[in-house]
Amino acid sequence: MFESAELGHKISKEMFRRELPLLREALLDAQLDLLQSRRFPVIILLAGVDCAGKGETMNLLHEWMDPRHIESHALRELTDEERERPPMWRYWRDLPPKGKIGIFIGSWYSAPLLDNVHGISKNAELDQQLDRIIRFETMLCNEGALILKFWLHLSEEQQRKRLRKLEKDPKTRWRVKESDWKNFKNYARFRTVSERMLRTTSTPKAPWNIVEGADERYRSLTIGRAILEALRRRLDAPAAPAADEPLPPLLTSIDGLQILQTLDMTKKIAKKRYDEELEALQGRLNLLSRHKNFNRLSVVTVFEGNDAAGKGGSIRRVTQALDARSYRVIPIAAPTEEERAQPYLWRFWRHLPRRGRLAVFDRSWYGRVLVERVEEYCSRTDWMRAYGEINDFEEQLVRNHTVVVKFWLAITPEEQLRRFKEREKIGFKRFKITDDDWRNREKWSLYAQAVCDMIDRTSTEIAPWTLVEANDKNYARIKVLKTICDRLEQALDRL
Repeated sequence: MFESAELGHKISKEMFRRELPLLREALLDAQLDLLQSRRFPVIILLAGVDCAGKGETMNLLHEWMDPRHIESHALRELTDEERERPPMWRYWRDLPPKGKIGIFIGSWYSAPLLDNVHGISKNAELDQQLDRIIRFETMLCNEGALILKFWLHLSEEQQRKRLRKLEKDPKTRWRVKESDWKNFKNYARFRTVSERMLRTTSTPKAPWNIVEGADERYRSLTIGRAILEALRRRLDAPAAPAADEPLPPLLTSIDGLQILQTLDMTKKIAKKRYDEELEALQGRLNLLSRHKNFNRLSVVTVFEGNDAAGKGGSIRRVTQALDARSYRVIPIAAPTEEERAQPYLWRFWRHLPRRGRLAVFDRSWYGRVLVERVEEYCSRTDWMRAYGEINDFEEQLVRNHTVVVKFWLAITPEEQLRRFKEREKIGFKRFKITDDDWRNREKWSLYAQAVCDMIDRTSTEIAPWTLVEANDKNYARIKVLKTICDRLEQALDRL
């Protein structure tokens, strides 16, 4: 793959001086159009051989464009905060919003490449990591991001000369580290693994651009022109039509039977038994949260359900059993302007808990396949692909020793109506009932179908849904607590 990047490409000083002013002006114009339109974010990855010019290229892009609207991120050692979360957390947190440009030196490709070169991971594991990266980049592109990936290449002899030249000059000697020479000794292995990585992850939506890095002028003009061409092509293209792609329909049962209809909504628990079990389960949960191995886990609980199903009351019974310093409740409402400028999962990634902590999501990422689907806030294509994206997201959590516990609290239409009327009568509960609640009630059947599709497609062996019969609030609270305790015990036993 690197043959054309070892031909000795060069640009004369005269040509560079002639082309540079025009390029810089055009890049600034394109950046301004991007900022004003706020149609999409731009993600630029600068990867490649050590000392091939990644840092110089980043500095030039800051010089050629308005640096106030460029967010740059260089690969660094993992912090304690980052080690306690899934590997992709650090990159999700750094994604640029719509209208901005994000530049990454070192990225989600760095660790898989280095681990395979140094024998930490086998080829099969590398292929799995690359497949996850492809799905991640595909999601970003589907959410509108423009991803530009540049691999700056040097032949083995070019890299040797480059290292010696930098090391000889006192002004640049600091740039050559001992690890650079160690990597150089493994040049052949790096080349083999890099070819495998680039070949696998060069996709139609996010292809790799291989650039020879030996001549600074050639490298700079090539990358600058590529960025300009990609920006102008996207900016000048007419807005994509809102119409959905033709997609096959979801399977529906021909007898009309849905999983929610199989729940026994008459289940109840007596007050005395409830008080006894509540005390026992809260004590059990408290002990589990103080288990010697709990600091090796994270816990994410998701509470979804019909309006007025009792999510808040169930959440309070959970948090009453915990040290307030060990948990956080994240209420999810309509996305803010900041959140709308990012992929829809971004606002959930940023709230993932550290080791030994518990995050309670009151509503969650499932809004994409529930309210956004039913209310048509997103296209059919968007919510259809979200099932796979959500499963990928939760798989990353579980792989990072996060216990994911998901609840759907179900009530009947009759019980919901009773609770709505009760809320309207009681002064301190009026804030819980809104016009949206009444409007959503009119779409009960549409929401029921969306819930059943959600359960069918996202109740996995690693993150199953627990359906809670919530007509009786006490029964629901006990079932929620017991489920969390059981799942925690199972996870602790596996450590």
